[in-house]
Amino acid sequence: MITNKKDLVPVLRNLLREHSAKTQDEICLTLKKHGYQANQVKISRLLRKLGAVKTKNEHGKVVYWLPKEPPPANLSNLINTLIIAVTANETMIVIHTSPGAASVIARTLDYLNIEDGILGTIAGDDTIFVVPKSVSNIKKVYGNIKTRLGFI
Repeated sequence: MITNKKDLVPVLRNLLREHSAKTQDEICLTLKKHGYQANQVKISRLLRKLGAVKTKNEHGKVVYWLPKEPPPANLSNLINTLIIAVTANETMIVIHTSPGAASVIARTLDYLNIEDGILGTIAGDDTIFVVPKSVSNIKKVYGNIKTRLGFI
């Protein structure tokens, strides 16, 4: 049995890209069939390290999956310092940023999708237009954006 973590990471990455594992125990069993020894705790850590997420597959089953692109940088005080203002009216949310920061923050919003309430974003150099999926939920989306970006 192979237990080296460095050997296990690429195998786990390939497994997640080629198969649909529903549980960490299922991943352990599949790896064992391929000659790898790993317990659930190790698999949990590796899944976090790889950025694996749980999502629904084409059959509606919840499975572990590796996104094709890495997530944006963690939200931190750095992003908060780049935001100058977050405002909204009845139809749109506007975020003013430091020059050059709008695309990074818009990318973060697109990735987070703020509880599925954002239809899309448009970023300039220092301004982001955020269009909610429904204008009836604009106050909720506005509040969620401010909370997630740490701008309260």
